[in-house]
Amino acid sequence: MRKILKWLGISVTAAVLLVGGYYAYSIYHFTNQISVATGQDSKFKPQAQSQSPTNVQPVEVSLPPEWDGKERVNILLLGGDSRGEDSGRSDSVMVASVDPVTKKATLMSILRDTYVDIPGHGQSRLNAAFSYGGPDLTRQTVSDLLGIPIQYYVYTDFNGFIALVDSVGGIDLDVEKDMYYTSKADKHQFDIDLKKGMQHMDGKTALQYVRFRHDATSDFTRTERQRKFITELGGKIQSTSSLIKLPSILNSISPYIETNLSTTEMLQLASLGFNIDAKTIAKQQIPPNELVRETTVKGAQVLGVDQRKLESFVQNMFEQENKPVTTTTDSAATKTNDTP
Repeated sequence: MRKILKWLGISVTAAVLLVGGYYAYSIYHFTNQISVATGQDSKFKPQAQSQSPTNVQPVEVSLPPEWDGKERVNILLLGGDSRGEDSGRSDSVMVASVDPVTKKATLMSILRDTYVDIPGHGQSRLNAAFSYGGPDLTRQTVSDLLGIPIQYYVYTDFNGFIALVDSVGGIDLDVEKDMYYTSKADKHQFDIDLKKGMQHMDGKTALQYVRFRHDATSDFTRTERQRKFITELGGKIQSTSSLIKLPSILNSISPYIETNLSTTEMLQLASLGFNIDAKTIAKQQIPPNELVRETTVKGAQVLGVDQRKLESFVQNMFEQENKPVTTTTDSAATKTNDTP
């Protein structure tokens, strides 16, 4: 019996080590594949200077100090609408802000039509920064807009989003209304056709949900849906079933992701992320409705904002985040008329 127990113990230990080694290798391989910090070439090259205003010159993007693991960390989350060789503009721009001490987090989605100063390229809509200088220029632009250091970025395109949702087995979500949109420009590859009600979404269906903006409230309610979906997705990723499938999840999404996080930083943030309850994450539209000024520039409608007031709003939000709360609300008020 002792021999049996001894060999059983050895077998179990060996199995644990093999499984642990497989997970460790999967994580290491994944981080090295997606990180420009490990020497991987970036997918993004700035477009020709002729495509930006002619009266400005490109500037070197300034970067914030490296995260020390103790201060608040801010991560730019970019969803791209790239197609083929065209890097496109950023389809969604979010900032995940995490306090490693209090283990509290805020998810900010930034309206892409916000009229901003883009370093070296004058003033334009926020999503133009991506086409001018990729993730780094977008990171600098958003950092200047919010008045906070943004240390890192994580980029994925439509295919990466679809692969991630499919790899965790999809998401159950209540669709608040019928959504329909069709476009010949994309050869109908990204058409939207959703019905109201609870449904199980795979990657393609989920992409339709987070992209829909063809109604009276346009990007305002679209970003609200994105925050709602990302929160649900975060909870699903934290589930035991997803952790078991972690190596296959990482393998399926690695071709579509780029980040400037190093392997060590990714592991630090992953550990921190799993200690945060996705349901407690505060969610915020930027700029908030009370600071938005709809205006017209050269015949195009854009969203103006007083930068000083916005910076003050963000700092206030972080201070409130650390106060005890009983519920989490989304402060992005929406209009009542949402008929397509």
